[in-house]
Amino acid sequence: MEIIASHGVMLLTLACIFGLFMAWGIGANDVANAMGTSVGARALTLKQAILVAAVFEFLGAYLAGGEVTSTIRKGIVDPALLADNPQLLVYGMLASLLAAATWLAVASVKGWPVSTTHSIVGAIVGFAAVGISVDAVAWGKVGAIAASWVVSPLLSGTIAFFLFVSVKRLILDHEDSFARAKKYVPMYMWLVGFMISMVTLLKGLKHIGVEADFGMGSKFANAMVPSLVIGGVVAALGALLLHRIHTSGKDVNSQENVERVFGVLMIFTACAMAFAHGSNDVANAVGPLAAVVSTVQSGGEVGSKSGLPWWVLGIGGAGIVVGLATYGWRVIQTIGRKITELTPSRGFAAELAAASTVVLASATGLPISTTHTLVGAVLGVGLARGVEAVHLPTVGVIVTSWVITLPAGAGLSVIFFFTLQAVFG
Repeated sequence: MEIIASHGVMLLTLACIFGLFMAWGIGANDVANAMGTSVGARALTLKQAILVAAVFEFLGAYLAGGEVTSTIRKGIVDPALLADNPQLLVYGMLASLLAAATWLAVASVKGWPVSTTHSIVGAIVGFAAVGISVDAVAWGKVGAIAASWVVSPLLSGTIAFFLFVSVKRLILDHEDSFARAKKYVPMYMWLVGFMISMVTLLKGLKHIGVEADFGMGSKFANAMVPSLVIGGVVAALGALLLHRIHTSGKDVNSQENVERVFGVLMIFTACAMAFAHGSNDVANAVGPLAAVVSTVQSGGEVGSKSGLPWWVLGIGGAGIVVGLATYGWRVIQTIGRKITELTPSRGFAAELAAASTVVLASATGLPISTTHTLVGAVLGVGLARGVEAVHLPTVGVIVTSWVITLPAGAGLSVIFFFTLQAVFG
């Protein structure tokens, strides 16, 4: 208690700096999961992708990021074991932020697409198990998170596979493919609008004091009403844009013309994926930051139930945007162009599948890895065309980087934890 009372301002300052550094790392590395497919499919230029992601990553982090944040903040370390030594929790969260951010910085410079969720969870487990005791870790929660790292790529890959198959059967495999694209693509656009609206109304807006209530009884039913309308508006807007597409060449049903329709669709799915990514992955930066803020502001009370300050999510969102604008292009190249050849129709299926998986995870509070989700979705699209369409050596490098991430985060966290303990006492 005395340490927190005497060094509270310094600890809060370090927490904000490390949290911003971590958010920067998320933007520089993990944001490729939101934008890599759009750039790889050439539906968006790199500058356009940065602009789209800057808006929707921040909105996702600020409006819908709190549900996952509570899982990272309260679920992994048992606060009861730290009640008498709250400074250990503060040191541990600071060490975890700095460790994960450092690893992400190294990976981003190298262009390795690693998991920010792996980084921060590994770091928290590392400091807790070595710096406090093995009993301080809620291993059941860790096991559930670890299981999600396997489930998420399988789920997103399966969704992407069937989405692309539906696109092929409804649109691409027909002689009048251009007309069918204009007919069926608004249906996919409705799905994007509906999905993002649902997660925002169910889990997000409560953080800014807004809650949907249309007198429908359950919270889910209340969210359904505006989501159906919002999905319809998105579909109508998409249909309007599609009718303005001008065909090129004599063959209106050529591959080029059909893919131009999906290029319009990818703008919507890119927005959805950026929103979904921001809502899920902001927890990796602001979760430990929120734990430090809560503990310091309460005078050392561990496990305080005080609400998440609005500016904490703001720091996370701003850091993600800056990281994307500075170093995001390196990992975007790896995700978008080196796993499998992407076209707008393939990229759409991958993005919508990944966004759906991430939004579901954000709505249920399960911190999945967006990297695993997107790579699984891209693989699903590639496998829908045959194993030979996937560049397996690239997949091998990506998986190797995933394996290294957990021990790297844990090891760095232990070093930084004991360093902070030595400095502050």
